[in-house]
Amino acid sequence: MAATMGDDGLHKEDWFSITFRDIAEDIAAAREEGKRLAIVFEQRGCIYCKKMHEDLLSDPEVRDYIRENFKVVQYNMFGDEEVTDLDGEALTEKTAARKWGYVFTPTIVFLPEAAPEGDATVAKAAVATMPGAFGKWTFLHMFQWVREKGYEGDEHFQKYHARKLDELRQQGRLAGE
Repeated sequence: MAATMGDDGLHKEDWFSITFRDIAEDIAAAREEGKRLAIVFEQRGCIYCKKMHEDLLSDPEVRDYIRENFKVVQYNMFGDEEVTDLDGEALTEKTAARKWGYVFTPTIVFLPEAAPEGDATVAKAAVATMPGAFGKWTFLHMFQWVREKGYEGDEHFQKYHARKLDELRQQGRLAGE
């Protein structure tokens, strides 16, 4: 399945949110919708971004879970659109990526339910970051772990993922096993 390509060379999902890229406002808007904010950094020609769109986001189980639980905003790793960080600093997408230390695409950044007070940046406020495209279950489980606030508990993501894989295995849902 071919993903739709935007004028900026990034793959597009019709359910991604178009915002003014003010992170605090986007966190609040997501919360009002009963969702969490996730920012996805991509770049033109990224083969892993293509894989994410064509193999993962086209899977109804993955897509539907993310659509129902997350407000996803797409950023261009080398883009010039204006972004307002949580500390109020106005940046471009590319200077935001540098400031926050994101160097891989895709990188998905999961934000807290409420914007922190003070001089926090997106990188400091993020509850989890997923650099790269993974297989279906790792990808989906990260979204589930964040939605379930696993980062607040004692079960590290890797333990959560292993437990969820065991449950899928018992249900006979893991292909090739």
